[in-house]
Amino acid sequence: MKVLMVSEDLPGTQVGGLGKHVVTLSNALLELGHEVDIMGRSDRCHGGSAAEIGFKGRVLPGFDFSRPGWKESQLGFFNPVKRPWFARSIARALLREAGKYDVVHYHGHLPMAGRYVPRSVNFVQTRHDQGSECVIHLRFRQEHVCTTLDARDCAACIHPAPNVVRREMSGLAVRRYRSETAEAFSRHKTIFVSDFLRQAFLRAVPDADLSRARVIHNFIRYPYLRERAARPDEVQAGEVLLVGRIDAGKGFGEFLAQVQGWLPKHARISIVGDGPLRGQLESRYAGPQVRFLGWLPYDEVIRMSARSHVLVIPSVWEEPCGTTVLEALALGKQCLALARGGTPELAAYQYYDGQLQLAETMPRLVERLAHTLGRAPVTVPLPDAFPMDVFHAVPQILDFYHE
Repeated sequence: MKVLMVSEDLPGTQVGGLGKHVVTLSNALLELGHEVDIMGRSDRCHGGSAAEIGFKGRVLPGFDFSRPGWKESQLGFFNPVKRPWFARSIARALLREAGKYDVVHYHGHLPMAGRYVPRSVNFVQTRHDQGSECVIHLRFRQEHVCTTLDARDCAACIHPAPNVVRREMSGLAVRRYRSETAEAFSRHKTIFVSDFLRQAFLRAVPDADLSRARVIHNFIRYPYLRERAARPDEVQAGEVLLVGRIDAGKGFGEFLAQVQGWLPKHARISIVGDGPLRGQLESRYAGPQVRFLGWLPYDEVIRMSARSHVLVIPSVWEEPCGTTVLEALALGKQCLALARGGTPELAAYQYYDGQLQLAETMPRLVERLAHTLGRAPVTVPLPDAFPMDVFHAVPQILDFYHE
């Protein structure tokens, strides 16, 4: 097949989880003999973009997001026109090329983009986060998971004390956002990376038509991980690894505050990643047992994961389908996380009972960590195949393309 992947997260010098997902899927399709191009941001596109993101095909310039503007923060409300405007710009860009391809597969943050794509185009989108119903994509507010269904309440995510006008304007923006997204889902095919995401959208838009939607979990490159697995003598007892963007909702601060006094003397926490909260947390918690390593190349992160005693995913927001969890499971590592979002669905892919340990609260997670560190690291021989390898997901995705 001829496939056009589309994402506003690509290209870039540092690629996040969504971008890695697109590149992994695209390279797997190329390896199987399909023709794949990636369309992304023209303001980031250059001659070396494909190599920069590790893609073995072509990267096409599509749309310019360098000046999003709109002054929402200054005005203190979500603009009802802004996101549909950007969605239309993505649709216009992909429609210029769509006739050359059998399918257009969108991975992005503007789910209503499909509303502006004719039904005659074989258009598929994958939903990677809660941006189907939440304009900030997180469903997380004031350090807690957001459960409100009143669109006017969303005003609190753009202004600390919204007045009646700001509440009404933001409510109008969110209602339009959800309505146009539901129309896109009804018109075109949609992949949710967890059933949690599908159910979350239905909670916000109960009458949405999701008859054209499927749940296909995230995936990893298992052969790549297996090649970098550590021998039992290379695993470092007491080494705790956390990987991710150091930002609100990711739980790094909550975890570090809770773990004080619980770490055995031989234990050390290594935090890989960068983000707006790194400086604050590093100045408060860095020391002999806690180190902040910043952003590292993916290959080094995987090697560190393989040598660690345990991986902790401390996210307090509802992770849709954490790739870090899948990588830990594939490497045979013990993994601790909160029982939120799509993470409980991933327990189905454990090699052994207790590999993925889920806690209801952060104190309970830290207790489990202390217990795990009091025992020798678990090492198991890795099987030849892992059900969440990208090549296991590709047949499902190709079937959906053809549907």
